[in-house]
Amino acid sequence: MENLVVQSNDSYAALHAGFHWQVPAEFNLAEVCCGRWARDTPDALAIIFESDSGCRAQYSYGQLQRAANRLSNALQRRGVGRGDRVAIVLPQRFETVVAHIAISQLGAIAMPLTHLFGADALEFRLRDSGALLAIADEVGLPLLQALRTQCPSLQTLITVGGQPQGEHEVCWMAALQAEPARFTAVQTKADEAALLIYTSGTTGDPKGALIPQRALIGNLSGFIASQNWFGFDPAEPGKPSDAVFWSPADWAWTGGLMDALLPTLYFGRTIVACQGRFAPEKAFELMQRHAVTHSFLFPTALKAMMKAVPQPSKRYQLKLQAIMSAGESVGDAVFTYCQKQLGVMVNEMFGQTEINYVVGNCSRFWPARPGSMGRAFPGHRVAVIDEEGKTCPPGVSGEVAVHRRDVQGALDPVFFLGYWGNQAASKAKFCGDAGNSWCRTGDRAHMDAEGYFWYEGRSDDMFKSAGYRIGPGEIEHCLIKHPAVANAAVVPKPDAERGNLVKAYVVLSPGHFGSAALVAELQDHVRAALAPYEYPKEIEFIDALPMTTTGKLQRRVLRLQEEARARLKGLRAKRQTRELLAQD
Repeated sequence: MENLVVQSNDSYAALHAGFHWQVPAEFNLAEVCCGRWARDTPDALAIIFESDSGCRAQYSYGQLQRAANRLSNALQRRGVGRGDRVAIVLPQRFETVVAHIAISQLGAIAMPLTHLFGADALEFRLRDSGALLAIADEVGLPLLQALRTQCPSLQTLITVGGQPQGEHEVCWMAALQAEPARFTAVQTKADEAALLIYTSGTTGDPKGALIPQRALIGNLSGFIASQNWFGFDPAEPGKPSDAVFWSPADWAWTGGLMDALLPTLYFGRTIVACQGRFAPEKAFELMQRHAVTHSFLFPTALKAMMKAVPQPSKRYQLKLQAIMSAGESVGDAVFTYCQKQLGVMVNEMFGQTEINYVVGNCSRFWPARPGSMGRAFPGHRVAVIDEEGKTCPPGVSGEVAVHRRDVQGALDPVFFLGYWGNQAASKAKFCGDAGNSWCRTGDRAHMDAEGYFWYEGRSDDMFKSAGYRIGPGEIEHCLIKHPAVANAAVVPKPDAERGNLVKAYVVLSPGHFGSAALVAELQDHVRAALAPYEYPKEIEFIDALPMTTTGKLQRRVLRLQEEARARLKGLRAKRQTRELLAQD
């Protein structure tokens, strides 16, 4: 949808100057990611699936379209129409892709939910969104069955595996087999809602970011750049591509859905769906087996791969052409490992669910600098601004923000529509006039003279742990539900492996006393209600939390305390090393 064919000697400035968005009035994810390929190249390979249990299968674009048509008919028969929310509680598998295509064909709104969510997290999102129908596998089904009475809008469950119970549940295969393989898709406007993706809240409940159909167009310049043109050769535009994409990122999150699955299908390429836990050796074996050329790997995954297989070329024959990474800085060691051992330069990227894929690197057309977030991708106007919304000069710290309009003055299609049912939060995300405003990211950074952004931290209390974006509010609420907890604060604890660990400071209720057994009990309490990556890896019991005079929790005080402890620990380790060396 954009003019991205350039000569290999073009500079970064030339890329921006020659870039123009081309956003049609009507646009639909199902059509551009499947429909057109099913008509033009129906036998082209779309999905390669495998699971830890040994199941393997391949699906063409034609097969994908026929299955999606049957599901669209089945959903329509059960009352799903334009604008209705449909929850998808599935991991990486063929049915997940079918669900997204089928829902988009109806003009309905897909709400991807990770199967890692516990009861509390699922219930809130289902109730808040008013989801009409949910699709789940045997892992998520029991929770959804238990929650149906608490979610009055949820009328039907479609089960992918598992055993349907009652008249409100139906088997996936039975539902599809009862429907024709033809369906006339609705025509949607580019500004119509396509996805509802919930982000973790720093305080209070998570917010549902409403993503329009056009947002995929806004993602494409960053996707192509960070994937080093994704198999396209600017010198030979018509040359066939052998691109095969894989990422362990969960398709329920923006990183897996908008950074991997949908852009790959948009270009009619093949994506590998692997259902199972990530493991370094398994990742290398999978990439070799399927000749993976492009990937999105979190820094945590890359670090694990580096430690497990220091010299992959001695064990595996890989065809990697590009790796994109995001969530935290990969660091010099991982950057060098990928360059020397994998033969690719890691392109780091920055974005949010609300405004994804806006800053990053493309080693093919501008130098990647280790530790930098990169530069603004073509089509996006990104700056560091101060509290008044004014652009900061190079080297001055401020908040990363993305402008509604690009450098050409055209509206940037990457923007979300707003937060579901939360106008106040939607308004607070922007500063300036409605059509000429900056969207605040909440991330602090400074920009150097060459346009590279250097991350400094969150303006609020969000943080990243092992690539996951963590909001303390939901975890604190969960902890406080336990009878032993009077109050709680969640902050990041610096960690060399994960970037940060989730740490909770807990004030106990009268009559309760801190112990190792209580720590384990509280950890299990959070793990059961939320996602596994959200439970506090460390819990410290204290008499009182730091508060402002108006009664607001000062997480910043605890965060700084953890950072100071980490520095002191590092200094002690260095001193001990010097003493040992002196003894030798």
